[in-house]
Order: sequence, then structure tokens, then C-alpha cells
Amino acid sequence: MLYIRSALFTVLFYLSNAAQMIFWAPVFFIMPRMEAWKVVKCWAYSHLWLQNRICGTCYDFRGLENIRPNANQLVASKHQSAWETYTMVLFFKDVSYILKRSLIFIPVFGWYAAKMRVVPIDRSRGKEALKSITANARRYMAETERQIIIYPEGTRKQPGAEPAYKYGITHLYRDLKVPVQPVALNSGLYWGRRSLVVHPGTIVMEFLPMIEPGLPGEAFSARLEQMIETASNRLIAESAASDHPPPLAVELVRSGQVAA
Repeated sequence: MLYIRSALFTVLFYLSNAAQMIFWAPVFFIMPRMEAWKVVKCWAYSHLWLQNRICGTCYDFRGLENIRPNANQLVASKHQSAWETYTMVLFFKDVSYILKRSLIFIPVFGWYAAKMRVVPIDRSRGKEALKSITANARRYMAETERQIIIYPEGTRKQPGAEPAYKYGITHLYRDLKVPVQPVALNSGLYWGRRSLVVHPGTIVMEFLPMIEPGLPGEAFSARLEQMIETASNRLIAESAASDHPPPLAVELVRSGQVAA
């Protein structure tokens, strides 16, 4: 039954994405950007509902008191699944993603991303790429309050994997001089990277206390990694101790990779 539900969700997830992009297109691109966020959030809610109804996934959002939904800031999140890429937008007023430049050229999807003014990055350009995203982020934040989401490790990682935080988030923190909202989660236990199996249970997204601007780069980097990794490992252990633990959580605790 798990595999049947997972397959059904996967098919409906992609069909829903395509159908909603086509359905909203006639009005989305002529709406003011702030009004267009209603469409994006409706799309995000629909996928949370779909996953809940088909796969039995529940959601627990913690630390909401730490959120500043309409202030200039960076949002530095653990990245384990496709789930957080659309769920995160529900909690902020005007978010922007740091997104691979190549994705902007995908028909329809790229048009939607451009409308919402994402920050493109061409990783092949090295240091020039960092300068470019910093300049774009600064320009966006000068125009209106923006919340820019960045995944500090650059890609999805399996829960329990050795962390590999990149310099980009530290560079942005230092140069933009804005607060950083760390986010921990356990989504990869239930809908893993490159996995078609979606497990029932409770996905937790936890918004941690803000890191204010002004720390030296190394101190900031160490604090960010410590906060996110400690909280994410705690959520893995919590999942392993639940009534219906996902297999990966149990494996990580039993192997000693994550403390119970």
C-alpha cells in the first residue's frame, strides 16, 4: 500500500503542477507581483493537502514566533526534500530563492520564477557568481522588504549525512548585513532525495532564533551550522522514537550517526 500511495501522489503531484501553471497563466502574469503571491501560496497549500490525503503526511511548524515575515533577511534552511521548496513560501510575505540560472530557461516554470524575481546563480562563474547574487539581492532589498531563501549546502542532502556548508551564505551575511533565519527540518526522512517513496508521519519544520548581523564570518558560519545541524539531528531522533518511525530515522539512531 505504501508504494501504491507513493506512486499515486507522485503522478498527481506532477500533474497538479502542470495543470495549475496552465490554469493560472492567463491571470498570473498580469497580476501585481504581491497579488500573485496568493496564487503561489494556493499552489503550495494544494500540495500539502494532496500529500496529507494520499500519503498520510502531517505537518508540524515550530518556532513561528521567531519569524519576521516582512523584513529584509536571509532564510538559511536545511534542504532534504522537494517538500520545503514550496512549503517555505507560506511563512513569508515576499520571498525570493537563490536558484540555478539554468532553471530560468525552463518553459512556463522559468516564466513563473522570473515573475516572482528569483535570484539566479551561475555556479560555473565562481567568485563572479557570488558578486552577482549579492548585487541582485541588495537591489531587491532596496526596492522592498525581501526574504531570500538559500540552502547553505547548495543541494539536497540525506538526513544524517556529513554537513558541507558552502561559503555563499557567509558571503551574503557579511555583505548584505541583514539577519539570518536558520531553519531545521526532517523532511528527508519521509520524502527523500531522489526517492519516489513517501512515508506517512509528521514532517517538522522548525524556525530557529534569528542570527543578527555583525558577527565575524567564521563565527557566523560556525553558529549557523551548529544551530541547524543540532536541531535537525534532534528532529531525526524524535522521529525515530515516534509510534510509526520512518526507516531511515531508525537506521540513523541504531548506527549511532544520530544520538537518540
